[in-house]
Amino acid sequence: MILTTTNSIEGFKIVEYKGIVTGTSSEIKSKFSFKTEKNLKLINDVMNEAKESAFQDLQTNASKLNANAVVGINVDIETFSGSYFFVSVTGTAVKVA
Repeated sequence: MILTTTNSIEGFKIVEYKGIVTGTSSEIKSKFSFKTEKNLKLINDVMNEAKESAFQDLQTNASKLNANAVVGINVDIETFSGSYFFVSVTGTAVKVA
């Protein structure tokens, strides 16, 4: 599956728009009281896990619509108290040839 933030894919033609798809994910980790290098790496790892999970969800939802690409992807990452991460990924599922 092709995933892109652009509205078109070079070398491909969009032949059918399937609809808007979303993928979401959240991760909760214990509160980090100090911004040490180790804690910043842990926070980064947690955010990346949540983002990867959201993209997997997005691809699953696009596949259910028989799409082979998602264009115009927007990623929104929210953090709360440094311990809760919510990721929302939204795009348009399309069929390209």
